[in-house]
This record gives sequence, C-alpha cells and structure tokens, in this order.
Amino acid sequence: MRQELDELLCEKYPKMMVNRHKPMTQTTMCWGFECGDGWYNILNQLMSQIQHHIDWKQDRKERFNQGDGCVQVTLDQVKEKFGTLRFYYTGGDDHIRGLVSMAEAMSGVTCETCGNAGLFRGKGWYYTSCEEHAKEEDITPAKEMY
Repeated sequence: MRQELDELLCEKYPKMMVNRHKPMTQTTMCWGFECGDGWYNILNQLMSQIQHHIDWKQDRKERFNQGDGCVQVTLDQVKEKFGTLRFYYTGGDDHIRGLVSMAEAMSGVTCETCGNAGLFRGKGWYYTSCEEHAKEEDITPAKEMY
C-alpha cells in the first residue's frame, strides 16, 4: 500500500496502531499494510467499524454500568496471502471476529490494485484482480473465490 494511504490509516485509528513503530523483533506491523491500494476502502471501513464497536461497548459500560466492554484491538499484521486479505490482531470479541471475516471475504471479490470488482485468479500464485489488472494468462478462465 502506498505510504500516504498507510499513514492515513495510522492517523485515523491510532488506538489500533500502537505496534506500528515497534521493532521487527516485536511486531510485523513495522512493515505497514502489506497489500495493494485497492483494499484501502475495505480496511478503512473495517477499522472504522471495529473502533466504533469498541468505543460503544466501553461507553455503555462506563455510563450505564452495562456489559463487559471490549478489549481494544491492536494490529499485529495486515497483508495479502493466497489472494485475499489477512488481518491479524489482538483483542476484540465475537462481533469483531465477524467483521474481520467479512472484510477478508470481500477482498476475494475486490481488485487489490484498484478496488473495482475482481475475481480470484492465478495458477500457483493467487491474487484478486479486475480484468484490467489481471495477468494476461489469467484473464480467462477466472473463478470466483466464494
């Protein structure tokens, strides 16, 4: 992901990014978001929904003494693997696990390069792309991931 998009996510979600500048002996987030720009919107929406859920649960606990709250999510690694997004994190709850699963599934139908609708492609090295960004040998046949 381009540096400016990486920095924008770090700026928008600082509570999740506490590992961002730790050494590589402690985290793999030191390398940033290891995926294409096309998944920026998926990541932005995912991180927004995660932080909103955590803040809402914490507010409910503090103001109304209801619920358990939710442990703050911190990112361990975000990357492309086998053609789809992988979002590794610490903290959260079942709701957040569902959000992450949905985002990872959405990456399987979203071009990693541009963000347009895409298909799961490749022979041995898998990726998700639209027709424009597909390797010539993978334009047909393409298969849907899900």
